Amino acid sequence: MRKPIKWSSHADEDFAKLLEYLENRWNNTVCLKFISKLDFCIDLIHKNPNQFPFLNVEFQIRKCVVTKQNTLYYREMKQELKF
Repeated sequence: MRKPIKWSSHADEDFAKLLEYLENRWNNTVCLKFISKLDFCIDLIHKNPNQFPFLNVEFQIRKCVVTKQNTLYYREMKQELKF
């Protein structure tokens, strides 16, 4: 069973700013491609949260590179995945 995802307010803000940047600087197609890559990464994390390397072992923070410029940081908790 997949754990639910909980997005931090900081992650929500960063995501909104990134989408706004992509739409303004590039176009909607680039924005949709990024969302597709992000969805793919989230699906991989859901399937196996331990497959990505630790950024910080002490705090159990892992990182998943979505694109060259964007990385998704998360922690696996007992009841959820925190992004």
